[in-house]
Amino acid sequence: MTQLVIRLDMRAPAFADVPQDLYRVGLDMVQWADANGFAECMLSEHHGSDDGYLPSPLVYSAAIAARTRNLRVRISALVLPLHDPLRVAEDMAVLDHLSDGRVDLVLVAGFLPSEFALFDRSLADRGQALEEGVSVLKKAWRGEPFEYCGRTVKITPKPLQEGGPTVLLGGSSAAAARRAARIGDGFVPAVPELYEKYRQECLKLGKSPADDRVVGSTAIFVAEDPETMWDKIAPHALHETNAYARWYAETGTTGPYQPIEDSGQLREMGLYEVLTPRQCLDYADALGPQGWLFFHPLLAGLDPEIGWQSLHLLEKEVLPHLG
Repeated sequence: MTQLVIRLDMRAPAFADVPQDLYRVGLDMVQWADANGFAECMLSEHHGSDDGYLPSPLVYSAAIAARTRNLRVRISALVLPLHDPLRVAEDMAVLDHLSDGRVDLVLVAGFLPSEFALFDRSLADRGQALEEGVSVLKKAWRGEPFEYCGRTVKITPKPLQEGGPTVLLGGSSAAAARRAARIGDGFVPAVPELYEKYRQECLKLGKSPADDRVVGSTAIFVAEDPETMWDKIAPHALHETNAYARWYAETGTTGPYQPIEDSGQLREMGLYEVLTPRQCLDYADALGPQGWLFFHPLLAGLDPEIGWQSLHLLEKEVLPHLG
């Protein structure tokens, strides 16, 4: 069955007229998504970004969990080497209880030097820090004492989910895919082609690959007049695309975004889709029963009213007919 995801990263670029209560607007939208059968809310993390990119997804996840009853909260992703793994273990355990076991965690090593400098962490050691941190989380969520940095520690409360929240690993390299197969509960690749490397490594290790989603565009908007809607979202889509592309260029990272100045060219790439209700249903059919549709109603400072227009049309004209 087609699954629906609402994505929030709370960007607020200078050119956008962003309301002061943006975070509360996001909660209202997630509550709407929960009431309308969405499977998941996806949150991301970055630090020190000029556009206010969400820096505290664990805090925001707690608010979302308190406002919802059914949809899962996926933190995708948390840059674990920037955090104390014991504190993450505590916070996630509390969040697991608060959400009634509806939280999943995607962890990455990180790639932005500015973020590691901000927290005085070693960029060169991030891979090792990620692997060690995953091990700490898994031990901590057993609810038993364990050895950590030469001392015995115990983390409470024990998570609601047995063994703790699902821990998936993300990444943009073959090494990240292999790491996910070795120590993760699944893999979230930056580019779809990497999933096959993860799958092959799992088979070598005698493990079953997990979390194979069929994903289309990064953001879908529904409109009766797609041309007019595209003109409204284009500046925001360009901002998001070029912000990611600059990060990739600075660090040599592989990802789905590249520098684009022409909104028409960006539209042709298919990362952002503005569809009529009928086109949205056809798009879901094309992805198949394992397809996931992503909606990004606050895209890079987009006027919330525009986001709401898309969501309400989705509710009225698409959801009643979606398998």
